[in-house]
Amino acid sequence: MDVIELVKSEVEKLCKEYKNNSPDNYDFWNEHIKYVYNRAIELANKYNADIEIVGLGALLHDIALIKKIGTRKEHHINGQKISEELLLNYKYDNKKLIRVLDCIYNHRSSKNAKTIEELCVADADILAHFDNIPMLFNSAFNRENISLNNINDWLNEMLEKDFNDLSDKTKEWYKDRYNLIKDILIKK
Repeated sequence: MDVIELVKSEVEKLCKEYKNNSPDNYDFWNEHIKYVYNRAIELANKYNADIEIVGLGALLHDIALIKKIGTRKEHHINGQKISEELLLNYKYDNKKLIRVLDCIYNHRSSKNAKTIEELCVADADILAHFDNIPMLFNSAFNRENISLNNINDWLNEMLEKDFNDLSDKTKEWYKDRYNLIKDILIKK
């Protein structure tokens, strides 16, 4: 079994544990990680990036949240540590390991990306929000405590922030999708 399949299996297992022990029964795998992974691979192909590095970065980018280690604000830092330990257990190549860890550390915005692989993971994390709109509502109601009366403004702000965080080329590729989502979701 290759390293991506091993990590995917481990992350799916951890997501199932998270869901079973979460008060809101949040399914990290089916609500977020699989979308990030699929978009990251798509972007890696478009950008001619290293698919293995991108795939592992996408699978592991939120590992600290899934394992409930540290705060959301520092999940990229804690995620690096957790991922390093996991990949070293698989005897993963050290040069590749550093690149995967950089993808995890810099996934919070494409503006932080120093490599094309980091950019793919960061952009995919954002695009996952456009792929799973119900997850945005879940975040608004359960994490942010946004009322139904204020959801329109919150969604508009969140979608704009996400779109503006995308890299220029990715923004160009997904602009029509973004505009369609806003036209459907945001009442004028």
